[in-house]
This record gives sequence, structure tokens and C-alpha cells, in this order.
Amino acid sequence: MSNTTSGRRETAALTANGYSALLVALALAVAGGLLMYRGIGNPMPMLIAILLIAAAVLTVAGLYMLQPGEASILTLFGHYSGTDRKDGLRWANPLAMKRKISLRARNLNAATLKVNDKRGNPVEIAAALVWRVEDTARAVFEVDDFETYVRIQAETAIRHLASQFAYDEGDDTNSGETTLRAGQDEVVRELVKELQDRCAEAGVTVVDAKITHLAYAPEIAQVMLRRQQAEAIISARKKIVQGAVSMVEEALKGLSERDIVVLDDERKAAMVSNLLVVLCSDKETQPIVNAGTLYN
Repeated sequence: MSNTTSGRRETAALTANGYSALLVALALAVAGGLLMYRGIGNPMPMLIAILLIAAAVLTVAGLYMLQPGEASILTLFGHYSGTDRKDGLRWANPLAMKRKISLRARNLNAATLKVNDKRGNPVEIAAALVWRVEDTARAVFEVDDFETYVRIQAETAIRHLASQFAYDEGDDTNSGETTLRAGQDEVVRELVKELQDRCAEAGVTVVDAKITHLAYAPEIAQVMLRRQQAEAIISARKKIVQGAVSMVEEALKGLSERDIVVLDDERKAAMVSNLLVVLCSDKETQPIVNAGTLYN
């Protein structure tokens, strides 16, 4: 999915400073009051005074307040007139409908979803994203409810993302392949990109996203835990054997260089076997002291 270029775009609304409009309204009201006071009994001044006071009331009706991080969408008889992003006391056409919308960053904690990863294993995944409205016209007019739209698209993107990666490396996983558990930085970049593509229709920008929960589904969690434990034991055993072989090699080399004892191949094999048993055993070994001669 790519960013759409069609549809309505945000434009700047024709508005004015509210304090200036307020001064104009006060001036009209004062002028109308004075004219009405002096023109009592005279129809023409009274009519002008009423028109001035009505103009003052309409001017006041066009005032509205915008807080920092807010925008106001103006529509006149169903037609989009533009968006005002300037904070403070503002003034616009009194007949225009004004809808305020927040431009601040928002958090969305997506619910924990149960999906299948790339290898078909059921996993649980959840994410939190930070987003904000970038194009107010698209957010209001292109989708029915942009907050609901973002929430549903976030769940869809998370489901799709989880199916593109394996949860963890396995025997059939290519070396260096990105996984959900080990390659979260790349996974998050892909998630942000997909969310941005999906939410562009609603005029929303995704600022950041993070995976907040990632685990195997309960029905296979115990099996996968035993598998991870077995892999850890195998890895540890491998290191122990490598270390033991190095120590035996150093022992034989030291005995040979110092000419402490001369061993034939059969005795060397027996010594190597005994040392490996001692070094690789899980339990403490019990030494047997040979009280006889070196050779039977």
C-alpha cells in the first residue's frame, strides 16, 4: 500500500485576529447604543442603530478560541472552507461551522493479538504507537472516524507484520535472518512504515512504534521453552568440550616439552579419555590412585 495522492487536502482558512474583531464588535455596539439613544423617536437612526448592534452581535458570534496544538475546521453550508491552525482568540465567518481537532501526539496501545508467525507458530504480540493528525481535512472528510480508523489499521498492520517474520531462529532459519525477538529494531522500522502507508488515507502521521508484548501462545509455550533449554544445554556443552580439548592439548604439550614422562599412543589415548571425562562430567569425579608400577 502506498500513500494516496487523491482526495481532499487541507487548505488555510480565511480568518482574522480575534482581539481585533472584538474591538470592532465593541465599537459597533457603542456606536449603535449612542445612535439609538440620540435617535429616539426618529425611525431612520433607530434602524441604523439596530443594524449596528446586530452587526456587533454577529461579529462576536464569529469569535472562537484555539489552544496550542489545536486546529479548527471551518465549513460553510456543507462546503469545506479551510483549517485555522493559529492559536489564541480567532475570528471567522459567523455562519461557518467550526470543529476543533487536536494536533497533539497521541498514544495507542494496541490489544494483544494472537497470530501465526512466518513458520506457522502461534505467537502473542502487542505494540504501542505514537501518532498525530497531519492533514485535518483528510482526517475529518476522508474517513468516518479517524481514531477508530487508526486503531483498526494498527491491528491489521501488526497482524501482517508478525506473519512476515519468524519468532526466533530455528534449525531451518537462514543465518542472519531477521526475527521478531532478535531483530526488533528492523521489525519496528517495518511496522512504522506499514502503519504510515495505511494511515496516510486518514491524514495521520505515525511518529513511532514499539513492540510491548511478544511471546509464544500458551499452547506451545512449554514446548518452545524446553526447546530453548535444550539449545542452551547443547551450546554450553559445546563450549565445555572445546575448553576441555584445549586443556588436554596443553597438558600433553607441557608433559612432552618438559620431558616429565614419556607416553606411548595407547597411554596418551587413556590419559586423554580420563581428562575429558573429568573435565566434561556434570558430577565430581572420584580419582583412583594407582599404587602399582607405571605399567602392568
